[in-house]
Amino acid sequence: MSEYDKMISGNWHYPEKENLPELRNAQRNRLLKFNNEEDDIERKLLLKDILGNIGVNCFVTPPFFCDYGINTTFGNNVYLNANCVILDSARVTIGDNTLLGPNVQIYTPFHPIDYKTRNTGVECAKPVNIGKNCWLGGSVIILPGVTIGDGCVIGAGAVITKDIPKNSIAVGNPAKVIKTINQ
Repeated sequence: MSEYDKMISGNWHYPEKENLPELRNAQRNRLLKFNNEEDDIERKLLLKDILGNIGVNCFVTPPFFCDYGINTTFGNNVYLNANCVILDSARVTIGDNTLLGPNVQIYTPFHPIDYKTRNTGVECAKPVNIGKNCWLGGSVIILPGVTIGDGCVIGAGAVITKDIPKNSIAVGNPAKVIKTINQ
């Protein structure tokens, strides 16, 4: 199994082996063009080359960063405000009509707790899924393996450490559900 296959399937892998560094470097070059492009139409075209799959009517305010891009999928009408970061060593899915405030961070990779193992350079990743019709406030951080259900509102600065049920309002660090939304 290749390091990429190990990575995307949630197994321990070495991100500095095989073609993974080249994939990340190629993505950085695409992001450099995207983040410096002034024309909105040209940026939309560049975004299609950056992400694995993108729906219609999506907009990302630069600057934007993602490790691989090919592991990230946007539904229709997705909006990301400035300075969003997606570390997509595993799959990241963002559903239709979902809005991300500035500085939202989505992390799929994590490292071993034991420093001797961590010093070998091995890491693992778990997918992140954000449902449809969600709104994530500024500076929200989403940790590996989390699913945010459809219709959720996540308060600014929240750190999402576990799944959030659909139609919930969650705030805090670690985030806690404080209310259910009647749709």
